[in-house]
Amino acid sequence: MDAVEPDAPLDLPGPSDTAAALLRRAAEHVERLSAVVPDGSWSARGLLASRPEIVAEDAAGNTEHVAEARARSARWILTMSPALAPPLVAWLRATAADLDRGGSRPGSPTTTAAVALARTLLD
Repeated sequence: MDAVEPDAPLDLPGPSDTAAALLRRAAEHVERLSAVVPDGSWSARGLLASRPEIVAEDAAGNTEHVAEARARSARWILTMSPALAPPLVAWLRATAADLDRGGSRPGSPTTTAAVALARTLLD
């Protein structure tokens, strides 16, 4: 995947987009974002300016500072690491494909949740 600037303009969904198209756009957005942040295992290590420091460590053992956070926010940042991107993207795309095939109903709880998440990601 090509590197993308984190602040690159988004191709936001228009009012005529189908739910499946919205889900695919959100999946692409998550992929773009995860491609520009440090890869690897994220963890809280020590303190930086009295706040937990979030560090990414790649397979070779190289580390990179990701963020410093308040103690209450550190766990959230760790949860939202790039490791979450592949299953999230897979779920969004699978739901879109299922909608295209007619396997999912647009108003089903799973589809409604996926569309709500997609709209939030693209907002």
